[in-house]
Amino acid sequence: MALDGRILARARERYNAEKKAREELLERRTREVYEKAPHIRETDAELRSVIAGALGAAFSGKSSAEDAIEQMEIVSLDLQQRRIREIVDAGFPPDYLDDSYKCQKCRDTGYNENGICECLMKLYKEEQNRELSALLDLGDQTFDTFDLDYYDDTPDPHTGISPRENMEIISETCYRYAERFGKNSYNLFLNGDPGLGKTFLSACIARVVAEKGFSVVYDTAYNIFEKFEQERFLKSDDMDAVRSDTRRYLNCDLLIMDDLGMEMQSSFVTGALYNLINSRLTSGKKTVINSNLKMGELKRRYSPQVMSRLAGEFQVLTFYGRDIRLLKKERGQSR
Repeated sequence: MALDGRILARARERYNAEKKAREELLERRTREVYEKAPHIRETDAELRSVIAGALGAAFSGKSSAEDAIEQMEIVSLDLQQRRIREIVDAGFPPDYLDDSYKCQKCRDTGYNENGICECLMKLYKEEQNRELSALLDLGDQTFDTFDLDYYDDTPDPHTGISPRENMEIISETCYRYAERFGKNSYNLFLNGDPGLGKTFLSACIARVVAEKGFSVVYDTAYNIFEKFEQERFLKSDDMDAVRSDTRRYLNCDLLIMDDLGMEMQSSFVTGALYNLINSRLTSGKKTVINSNLKMGELKRRYSPQVMSRLAGEFQVLTFYGRDIRLLKKERGQSR
């Protein structure tokens, strides 16, 4: 599982900001208590001195160290109990100055013996969803809200399968793909006319896979190839950001490329598409591609090498039926 470095950096920034806020709150409370009850400062100083003595004894190596540590622990416990009484007598809750960790598993570092801790991973997932939501409407786009009623029951004359039956198969395939996503997953190629649910189901896949902690990058083909072209031909102050974007396209666990075929056609784009697909296949990274173009149109547009990868390494899911956006508009007008 490869975490997105840029998103992880944002998650760590939030994590550290929250940690700093807790520390500042404790500092304000400590000043407040000391101002009202100055003798508690003296108790805290005694407690720190006892703890320091216990640590010194532990590292001394002397035979008497164990007895000294035991005695210091008794004194420390008495001081802690006295401190709580003094805090309560001053009119504060007994835990008002508690300096406990928010996450005991990592002691508020964000990492433990297994790597990144679940407390930091929670923020990472939130940041990843925020990133995806900037380009995809993740508000109500879930597999549970995918509505098959917009697809006709009339069998297609060429396949004998109705659009509704076809979409039942496609939606179930996408659901299984998202739920079982991992290193052994395959790649998906979703194609068909506009307005049939390709982007909706892509958003559903993105949501589920991202929730599992995998790095997911969604972008249009136009934007992706523009970044590769900028990296190849242009020199600017934003080159570090451009290179960061292209590395994300290459290295994320799941890349979702929308609207393939809507970008400007050129030999550079064809070469960049082949290199992107081939690099991700070689490194075991997974890709979902959406296109409004039919396979015959794609063959005329891209090289045999590209089509070989699409036909041989991707499971092709073909959407057909009426444009859902137009159907929604018609139903809205009829009401």
